[in-house]
Amino acid sequence: MLEDLTTAASPASWPAAYPQGYAVVDVETTGLARDDRIISAAVYRLDARGEVEDHWYTMVNPERDPGPVWIHGLTSDVLEGAPLFQDIAEEFAARLADRVLVAHNAVFDWSMIAREYARAEREAPVRQRLCTIALSKELGLPLPNHKLASLAAHFGVVQQRAHHALDDARVLAEAFRPSLRAAADRGVRLPLLECRPLTEWSSAPSIGRQQSGGYPSGSWRPSRKRPACPYPNPGRYEEDKPLKQGMRIAFSGDTSVDRELLEDRAVEAGLHVATSLSRLTSLLVTNDPDSSTSKVVKARQFGTPVIDEAAFGQLLRDVEPA
Repeated sequence: MLEDLTTAASPASWPAAYPQGYAVVDVETTGLARDDRIISAAVYRLDARGEVEDHWYTMVNPERDPGPVWIHGLTSDVLEGAPLFQDIAEEFAARLADRVLVAHNAVFDWSMIAREYARAEREAPVRQRLCTIALSKELGLPLPNHKLASLAAHFGVVQQRAHHALDDARVLAEAFRPSLRAAADRGVRLPLLECRPLTEWSSAPSIGRQQSGGYPSGSWRPSRKRPACPYPNPGRYEEDKPLKQGMRIAFSGDTSVDRELLEDRAVEAGLHVATSLSRLTSLLVTNDPDSSTSKVVKARQFGTPVIDEAAFGQLLRDVEPA
């Protein structure tokens, strides 16, 4: 049973707009790329106040090499008899349904889950996610860094098996509950982001990806080099004016729409997607303008305009021709 680490918010002070349930999730994977696979998953289901209802764990046969065994400890022999993702997809979905997905660096866990469901030609029943890194920033927690271990230590949660999905999910559930109650007590708006399921999947192998272990590999939207933007850079974006074709757009941090899809929309509108930020960058799109990522720091130094994803989505509807 999870230890109560903070005083519960009174019923009268609990924000009515808060979600009615949460699914605290952790997945271990074969790597960090788009064609990597989930090898284990755990879910702690919490009620509206962050109390644990139940938990679930499974290993998953990735049908390829398991990746960094020295991190997660799951070898090919261990995973050989595990179910395939399509075999556990229904049970996994039942654990996620009608809940906000909570994870530490949630964009990663959500992206991996969404891609697995796309491979299985299904949709994950997740419509919103909450990143505990973003929540800790909203609460102004005095953390030395944004690692799960630091968040756990702040709330006195003891980690037993780091990089084991079930224990990581347990630790996060224990740290999330007092975070949630602190947010409710102070009336903090939760940093919820929309989750849009992925529906495009190709079984073509990724170019340059070395196969090992004889496993087949696929990739959601295989990586490809985009053609050069045909329009000259008209300069920086100006507030209350439309985007112009040829503007150099950079992205930083978590996004509701899968990053690659968002970049595709920008390219289709005639914008230049930049992988780094320089003095020539017209605009930086980020949902976390107070972060310390290299792009955000450079944007402050260069005076590059910064807007969030929602505002950028509105601007994409009416891009001025070159």
